[in-house]
This record gives sequence, structure tokens and C-alpha cells, in this order.
Amino acid sequence: MSSSVLKKKLKFLLDENVKKELLDFLKLQGFDAEFKPKGLTNGILAEFSNSEQRVLVTNDKHFSDSSKFPREKIFSVILFKIPQDKPESFLNALSMLLKEKSEPEDFEGYLILLDENKYDVSPIPSDKNHEF
Repeated sequence: MSSSVLKKKLKFLLDENVKKELLDFLKLQGFDAEFKPKGLTNGILAEFSNSEQRVLVTNDKHFSDSSKFPREKIFSVILFKIPQDKPESFLNALSMLLKEKSEPEDFEGYLILLDENKYDVSPIPSDKNHEF
């Protein structure tokens, strides 16, 4: 066995509101990507994201609310700002993002708003910021 440190691989958790083409695309690119059973609450999805260190990919704006999903409760979020009826656009946008960011450290603790031609990355605030 080599003495090199095992490198973490980027993993994805897809919300039920994203197209299956996204799962196929990520797997073809060699990423670990999965859907959980339909009907899970947002809180449960956030727990899976955090415990399994998976980037949650969603169209649900609720995941951008740091008072509900602070850094301590979710690993990372990619929020699509692209209509789901344009699969080529969201696959191209995700491909663009993954060319520039492909390590777990590039995502951990960040909310990424993904548009057709750009993305915005911002840190997910800690729930410590919400204490009085």
C-alpha cells in the first residue's frame, strides 16, 4: 500500500427536481452521483449531503436559505437557475463549472448559483452567524 494520502473524490446528490440526464452525465464523467428515494424532506436531503459529503444539486431555492441550511447542516449546494426544459443548457453549464472546479474542497461550504453562461460562488453562512 502506498504512503500517499487517499484523495477525496467529488460526489453528488441529486434532488428529485433535476432531470435524470444529469445523473447519466455525471456518471459518464466518472463522478459518484445518486438520487435518494423520492419524497424525502429538504432537511433529510441536507443531512445526506452533509453526512456523505455530497454536493446537493437542485432547482429548489429553499436550499439557498442559510437560516434553514447553514454550513453545519449541508455540505454544498449547486442551485440551477436554468429551466429544466433546456437539458443541453444545464449540462453545458455544469460541464463549464466542473472544468474549473473538480475537487471537494472547491465546493465544501459553498452555494453555487449556476446560470447558462456563468456561475456565482458564495460561502454558506454558519449558523453561528444567526445567534444573538
